[in-house]
Amino acid sequence: MGCGKDFETGNCVCDILSEIVEAQNDVIENCCDTSCEQSISDLLGETDNGNGLDTVPVILYCKGDCKPFQGYGAHPSNIGYVVGSFYFRVKKVTDDCCAVLELLRDPGDEDPCPKNPVDQETKPLRATGICMTVDLNCFCHVTCLPAINAIN
Repeated sequence: MGCGKDFETGNCVCDILSEIVEAQNDVIENCCDTSCEQSISDLLGETDNGNGLDTVPVILYCKGDCKPFQGYGAHPSNIGYVVGSFYFRVKKVTDDCCAVLELLRDPGDEDPCPKNPVDQETKPLRATGICMTVDLNCFCHVTCLPAINAIN
């Protein structure tokens, strides 16, 4: 796979993440436990389930300082427990290079705020349902990890 061979936004990170979303969507329907889309789906009574390899975990690096990006959030079932992660599942990429990212974490990891990707527990990485929207133009590098089953 080349750098964004199917997408031509002029932003390599955006193009690669668009390809990942397309491949993941071929495997499983893509919904979050906490996001605007999920709230609408919940309101309408829609649900989502999936099996097999379903996720390409990614690490993103910020422009300028080139440090790994860490996202934070809390699940609606435990809003008082905010966690951070350096590992993400790409849920969606828009034409203007905004992306919905879902935090991936090891459910057994007791450190809510790891200091860097190497310190974060990763076996197994699981979908958290915690999503955020980012501007992919703010990133200069993406690292893709091997495909995993993060949803089940």
